[in-house]
Amino acid sequence: MSDTSRNIAELRKSYERAELSEDASHADPLQQFDQWLAEAIKGEIPEPNAMTLATVASNLRPSTRPVLIKGYDERGIAWYTNYDSRKGVELAGNPYAALQFHWVELERVVRIEGRVEKVSAEESDAYFATRPLDSRIGAWASPQSQVIASRTALVTAAAKYSAQFLLNPPRPPHWGGYRLVPDEWQFWQGRKSRLHDRLRYRREGDAWVRERLAP
Repeated sequence: MSDTSRNIAELRKSYERAELSEDASHADPLQQFDQWLAEAIKGEIPEPNAMTLATVASNLRPSTRPVLIKGYDERGIAWYTNYDSRKGVELAGNPYAALQFHWVELERVVRIEGRVEKVSAEESDAYFATRPLDSRIGAWASPQSQVIASRTALVTAAAKYSAQFLLNPPRPPHWGGYRLVPDEWQFWQGRKSRLHDRLRYRREGDAWVRERLAP
């Protein structure tokens, strides 16, 4: 057993930065998320827009990967990717997924669960047009999640599409946005002695029910 393996069980941290009470939190989870995300951005947390996306394949094996939030409103949480990627294939077979934000420096976690749908083609086109040119070319060049022969093959494909499209690559038909429509939110604030604050919002009809969960 390595020293790292032996010592990892001894790692400890006391969470004492903030608290999360029912009285001080918003009744609407979207407003609570908006506040926490704004505080993460203001606090210059590294990549505050990064979230972990969890999906489940047809064989019931889960998988996770980091993606970047690109928009949110009362309709849900949006991100963009390759529809033919592993996550795209898994979402096509099982449209339910989970998202997690972990803002370590603020000792906060947000978990979101719900059904995933594709955003409209118009929304995907509009966002794609705002991406840097290299990223738009990359969307054509990368057969995401597929086995490729080498990095050289990837670079060669990028050069090919760059020459083909020049400065105006269109959005690939296999690339676009997803939106998770939440039916449950959880907000976790680290507290001393592992007595963390954990509030869950669950959809009940047209309303949100807020309740405290044991940590």
